[in-house]
Amino acid sequence: MSTTTQQYTRVAIVTGAAQGIGKGISLRLAADGLDIVVADLPGKIDELNKVVKEIEGLGRKAVAVPTNVTKEEEVKALVEAAVSHLGRVDVMVANAGVAGIGVGAGPVIDANVDDWNKCWDVNIRGVLFSYKHAALQMIKQGNGGRLIGASSIAGTRGFANMGAYCVSKFAVRALTQTTAQELREHKITANAYAPGAIDTEMIANPVDKEHGVGFGIKQFMKIPSWIGTGQPSDVANVVSFLASPNSYFVTGQTISVDDGIHLS
Repeated sequence: MSTTTQQYTRVAIVTGAAQGIGKGISLRLAADGLDIVVADLPGKIDELNKVVKEIEGLGRKAVAVPTNVTKEEEVKALVEAAVSHLGRVDVMVANAGVAGIGVGAGPVIDANVDDWNKCWDVNIRGVLFSYKHAALQMIKQGNGGRLIGASSIAGTRGFANMGAYCVSKFAVRALTQTTAQELREHKITANAYAPGAIDTEMIANPVDKEHGVGFGIKQFMKIPSWIGTGQPSDVANVVSFLASPNSYFVTGQTISVDDGIHLS
């Protein structure tokens, strides 16, 4: 069943949508015919409004809703805003996250639990709240739905000095599998994507200017140099399928988008 044969326009929420992968996903889903609610931190409202304009340029409706995904009441309000402005919620892309070489980076023996919790607040709690409140709305609507979370190659294997991040991204995989089992009776699927090195501000490193985009993060993670650096559109292509009605038979999966890093 395609979006064009339905009697309503499907609506997607994308968190972390002001830039990078989240922006790419938002634009791709709009191109696929969905109306979009873009969310990110309040300090990124200008960037969100620019994404809204780009989506409207594609002929779709869009709304910007500043949201801190670590706060459950704000995620609940985000879903309510989607329903208020666009009528429903059919797809939730819980994309918001913090970088693996940022908060909580370093060896386990030097772990600062407060820093690790800051990482987990965004990368785990944010996905949990997004899944929870989107699913409640989808169940209320009775038309099924798609929950899609951001894992990582660091959620498929461990990387030294990235313990907090690895734990958070493994947790997204577990949460996604659990949610898929619990919501199948409602025809709601839950899947995740696991990007490798993607050309975004999150992985930017000064050494990249000399050696190419992604060089710094690959060196840090000891990823072979022959592994490529992808674009946000590469991830968006996968999310496009997972968000579509045609993905109804795929649930509980985490799909790697990494040029084979997980095989190296």
